Amino acid sequence: MESGDLRIFQAVAREGSITKAAQALNYVQSNVTSRIQFLEAELKVPLFHRSNRGMTLTPAGENLLEYANAILLLMDEAVQSTQYSEHPAGPLRIGSIETTAVIHLTTMIAGYHSRYPDVHLSLITGETHDLLHKVLDHKLDGAFVYGPIDQPDIGHVAAYEEELVLIAEPGTSELHELLHRPMLFFDVGCTHRVKAERFLRESGMHSYQIREFGTLEMILNGVSAGLGVSLLPKSSIRKAEEAGRITSHRLPEEYRKLQVWLIYRCNTVLSSAMSRFLEMAGQG
Repeated sequence: MESGDLRIFQAVAREGSITKAAQALNYVQSNVTSRIQFLEAELKVPLFHRSNRGMTLTPAGENLLEYANAILLLMDEAVQSTQYSEHPAGPLRIGSIETTAVIHLTTMIAGYHSRYPDVHLSLITGETHDLLHKVLDHKLDGAFVYGPIDQPDIGHVAAYEEELVLIAEPGTSELHELLHRPMLFFDVGCTHRVKAERFLRESGMHSYQIREFGTLEMILNGVSAGLGVSLLPKSSIRKAEEAGRITSHRLPEEYRKLQVWLIYRCNTVLSSAMSRFLEMAGQG
């Protein structure tokens, strides 16, 4: 059993098909098929259920995937430990909550790229819970999330501090009256939603309506149209407020503060690219 076979097996398990795995690996499809067949023959057990809808792991395949992930991770870390360089290069996978990506990261990433042009940085957005698990699962090198995060395997750099405000359409009234309106948020894992629900309960509102909107711009448009109110970082709504689309209201002091952390796994070898990224984030 060779590491190359394990990488092909891992890709097929992740993509759910030979065709997609071959595209992801930039391999010829017949080569991927033959290596999976060779691996199954070597182990004398089928690793996948095959159907018109794709390929899913058998129990034996699920067991092998756990070992393959661990083995390949250790191999990658071994390579990284020998290649630490003052001139970072290679892939760097960063995640971020959407509001931080929109407001802060364009300038930071542009500065990073100008210093380290050989690093191929990719950025995805998501909510804090999902991004945390992607870091823990080694799918991301780091992620900007709302802290604090209490995880023994997670280290962090304090990156930004935000003020959370309640927003409504222009010309609206007192804060306590706005709390009776529907709340517009991202999905269930949204940190603002958790804080808002606590704020509503502690303000005596035990019955309230939550509406899920997919993006920051959709929430701003919904609030501007009078569909409800929302809680968002002040920096993310500044332009909309200046344009007269919405108005903001300060929250009681205990609900205002938002910390944005850049998190990473602290029990693994960091690449030069990630180490430099952490340094730059800490300076911001």
